[in-house]
Amino acid sequence: MIETTGRRAGRHIAGARDPDDELLCALYREHADALLRFVARLVGGDRQRAEDIVQETLLRAWRNADRFDHNAVGSLRPWLFTVARRIAIDEYRSASARAGETYGQDLDEVWLAELSQSDETERVLSSLVVMDALRSLSRAHREIIVETYLRDRTVNEVAELLGLPLGTAKSRVYYALRALRAALDAQANTEPAAE
Repeated sequence: MIETTGRRAGRHIAGARDPDDELLCALYREHADALLRFVARLVGGDRQRAEDIVQETLLRAWRNADRFDHNAVGSLRPWLFTVARRIAIDEYRSASARAGETYGQDLDEVWLAELSQSDETERVLSSLVVMDALRSLSRAHREIIVETYLRDRTVNEVAELLGLPLGTAKSRVYYALRALRAALDAQANTEPAAE
């Protein structure tokens, strides 16, 4: 349990005067609770997984402490949330990639079940094509599409987040989608024909 482990670590480290240990305790005290709440939502309430991800996140922050501007207020927490989110995604992908256990099943049944599952290749290829098209857009267009479509925010939320007037944000979404459509069309016209 993260709370118990943290208290034990805090007591153990409290006697030590190692600045690295003090930094780790400070990171834990300042960010662990918020990270745990955030990560618990990401992993569907699985507390053990959430605690493991929080520990790994704080360990990475500790390892990269020399990269942070300690005078900048609020610069660390967004980085921690991003790292925690990426760790959760990596764990999910890793678990999804592993083959399921098939104890007590006939191998022919397993093979037929594997064939009946949908092939993810088409979805992955489509995602790669869209990502390439997004990369070809201007920074402003890419940013507005990522915020509205990939991060599922409303235009009002994105306007506020980016500090744009609402009308500007709406027109930017419109023109960004047009630019994305043109980029996708250009990619489709340059791809070799299927044999």
